[in-house]
Amino acid sequence: MVDYSKWDHIEVSDDEDDTHPNVDTPSLFRWRHQARVERMTEQQNERESFEEGVSKTKGRLAELKRMMEKTEEEGGENVQERLDKLKLEIGELEKQEKHFKEKEAELKKKERLTPWNVDTLSSAGFEKTIINPTDDEKKSKKSDDDIGKDFWDEHEKEIKHYGMLRDYDSSSEFLRKNPHLVCEAAANYLTIWCITLECQEKHDLMSHVARQTIVMQYILELARQIRKDPRDTFLTFFKRIKVADEQYVEAMDDEHRALIGRVKERAKIRMKAIEDEIEEEERKKRLGPGGLDPVEVFDSLPQSMKDCFEKKDIPMLQKVLKEMDPTEARFHMKRCIDSGMWVPDGKTELAGTQEDKK
Repeated sequence: MVDYSKWDHIEVSDDEDDTHPNVDTPSLFRWRHQARVERMTEQQNERESFEEGVSKTKGRLAELKRMMEKTEEEGGENVQERLDKLKLEIGELEKQEKHFKEKEAELKKKERLTPWNVDTLSSAGFEKTIINPTDDEKKSKKSDDDIGKDFWDEHEKEIKHYGMLRDYDSSSEFLRKNPHLVCEAAANYLTIWCITLECQEKHDLMSHVARQTIVMQYILELARQIRKDPRDTFLTFFKRIKVADEQYVEAMDDEHRALIGRVKERAKIRMKAIEDEIEEEERKKRLGPGGLDPVEVFDSLPQSMKDCFEKKDIPMLQKVLKEMDPTEARFHMKRCIDSGMWVPDGKTELAGTQEDKK
C-alpha cells in the first residue's frame, strides 16, 4: 500500500524534460525548475563548504597532536612554552569541532525538511513514461511538436472547459469522463492560455485558470512519485485534497501565487515583443528611398531645419541652408532625401512632416 503521507511534502514538478517543446521558452515551469535548482545548488554548496571545514579542522587537529607528542619527546629549551601554544590552538580547534557537530545537526534537519521533487526523489529511469509504439505508429512516426499540436487542436475545447471549472468535484467528474486530458500536453496548454489571458487583461480569469493548472501539475507529480499512469491517480488526488491539512493547502496557494507572478512576467515580455514587432513594421513602411526612417532623420535635424519642414516653407529652408556650414548642410539634406522627406525633383515640394510620416 502506498504511503501517501510522503506526498504532503512533494513540490509540484516542472521537470524540463517533461515540458512539451511547444511551450513558450523559457516556459513557466522551467522558471520554477530553475529557481528550485538554484536552491538545491545553494544547499549543496553549503554542505560542501561545511565538509571542507570539517576536513581541514580534523587534519590540523591531528597534526597539532602529533607536534605535541614530538615536542614532549624531544624536550629542549622553552618546551613548556611551545606546549602551551599547541594546547591553546588545540583548544580552539576542539571548540570549532563542537560547532561543526551542531552545524551538521542543523544541516541534516534542513535536508530532512526539504520538500521532495522530481530532482531529488526520482531517478532517471522513472522521469518519463515510455509507451512502446505499435507497428503502425512506427511507420508514421511524428515529432513531439506535431503530437503536441495535434493534441491541442483536437482537445482544445475540452482543455478550456476543464480550465473554467470552479471546484474539485466538477473537475474530478470531468476528468473521470475525459481521462485523456490528464497529461503534460494539457498542463502546457493551460500555462500558455494563462499568458494569453493576462495579455488580454483578463486577470481574474487568468488567476482561476492558473489554479486549475496547478491542480493538473500536482496530479502529474503524484503519478510520477508513485510510478503510475496519471489517469489512474487523479481520483486519489481529489480525495486527498479534500482532507488535506492547512500546511498542504498553503503550499498549493504558494505555488498558485508563484505561477501568477511568472505568468504576468511572461505576458509583459510577450506584449513587449509584439509592440516591438509592430513598431518595426511601421518603421519599415516609413523608410525612404535611401533606407532611412524619416522620423529618426527629423529628430536628428537642427531646430532651424525642423521648423522649415514643420511649416513646409521652402524659401525658409533655403535661407537656413545658406547660413549653415556647406558640409553640414549637404549631410542633412542627403539624409532628408534618403528618408523621403525631401524630393529633389519636386521644386516646390517638401515631404511630410514628422506627424505626416507617422
